[in-house]
Amino acid sequence: MAMGVHSSGGGRRGGRSRAPMAEINVTPLVDVMLVLLIIFMVTAPLLKAAVPIELPESRAKAMSEEAAQITISMRRDGVIFYETSPLAPGELPERLASVSPGPDGKMPLVTLRADKALEYGRVMDVMGELNRAGFTSISLVTDVSGG
Repeated sequence: MAMGVHSSGGGRRGGRSRAPMAEINVTPLVDVMLVLLIIFMVTAPLLKAAVPIELPESRAKAMSEEAAQITISMRRDGVIFYETSPLAPGELPERLASVSPGPDGKMPLVTLRADKALEYGRVMDVMGELNRAGFTSISLVTDVSGG
C-alpha cells in the first residue's frame, strides 16, 4: 500500500507537507453487509406465512422451496386465504383461474396450510378446487415434530 507522501529529499524542510490519503477502508462496510445478508436470508422464510394456523405435526422430511409457488391457508374457523388475503366464500375458483402458468408452461406449486382442527372434507373440497383449476403439484404443510 503506497503512502501519499511526496518527498523531495528534504522531508518537511522543503516546504512541502504530506498529502491526505484518499483511500477508503471498505472492510467494515463489507462485514456489515454480509451480516445483514445472513440476517435477511434467515428471517425471510419465517415471514412467508402470515396467517396464524395450528398445523398438524409430521415426521416427514422438509421439502425445498420453489421460486414459483402459491400459498393457500385454511384457518380453524374455515376462512380461506390466498397468500395473505382472505377470500369470500366461493371466491377461490375465480382466484385460481386468474393464475397463469410460468415460463416453462407449468402451473406453480401450491402449498396448502390447513389448521389441524378442520374437517377432512373441507380440506378435500379445497384440494378438489385446486385440481379442477389445473394445479397438480400440491404440498401439504405440517409442523415438523421433535421426536
